[in-house]
Amino acid sequence: MKPMLQVKDLTVEFGRGAQRVRAVRGVSFDIAHGETLGLVGESGSGKSSLGRAILQLIPSAAGSVALEGQELVGLSARKMRPLRSQVQMVFQDPSLNPRQRAGDMLAEVLDTHALHPGAARGPRIAQLLDLVGLKPEHASRFPHEFSGGQKQRLGIARALAAQPRFLVADEPLSALDMSIQAQIVNLLIRLREQLGLTLLFISHDLDVVQYLCDRVVVLYLGHVMEIAPTAALFSAPAHPYTKALLSAAPIPDPEQAPPQVVLHGDPPSPLNPPSGCVFRTRCPHALAACADKVPELTATQEGRLVACWRHDELN
Repeated sequence: MKPMLQVKDLTVEFGRGAQRVRAVRGVSFDIAHGETLGLVGESGSGKSSLGRAILQLIPSAAGSVALEGQELVGLSARKMRPLRSQVQMVFQDPSLNPRQRAGDMLAEVLDTHALHPGAARGPRIAQLLDLVGLKPEHASRFPHEFSGGQKQRLGIARALAAQPRFLVADEPLSALDMSIQAQIVNLLIRLREQLGLTLLFISHDLDVVQYLCDRVVVLYLGHVMEIAPTAALFSAPAHPYTKALLSAAPIPDPEQAPPQVVLHGDPPSPLNPPSGCVFRTRCPHALAACADKVPELTATQEGRLVACWRHDELN
């Protein structure tokens, strides 16, 4: 079976000339039908830019994004419009219109995609609210009458109204407290199973990624450092950056914490990234040769890809 989504050599740039920033640099990965793929990395690593470029919300400078074989990059707005119902995004901030009732927000999506017209609209709105754990009477409420968790549920319902098959969730938990985060994560798991969704889950919360995702892509300065099944990545990270990232996560039991990896210095400016491996200026294992060439993603074992010249000797 072909993957649901195939991303190949995707590059995203902002600005021009000396001020040009390559936020995403030649990223490639596949997402299988029904899979939840996690996307992690420090702030500024290009996670959100990558998610938006996949959905064609921002332009890409190069590369390919194929949804079940249908190329999305380069499509005109007119040709992309019928595909919008298949790919949707849940944002960190739902950005709800304060003057619009919840039911009207959902009705607007149904109208845009010509779904459930006339008498079928009301039952569909009630069904969408029920899907995300809200009540039919919530349809008459304005955004200020919802809690933070309810607003995010409404944002998810708005995305589901288009009946998508592929969903990008961009930091959907970061503005919520811990108890509400757990509810939203369990909601996403239930919706994935109930609706057969495929998810790209963008997050800085490694605990949630470990719980929710089947595989994980690790980004640093717009480059993929490692791709691995979740259990393998968290139990035995292969790339030096992945090891540092996991070691920085808080662990309730200090005795179970991985060896601490201290990175010196700040991440380089994306305006002037290092030559060769972009992580080399902070990598404790870097050699002079690491500055010569960008390491390619190399298969090291079943299901794992690593972009490091020294992965064989370091693992």
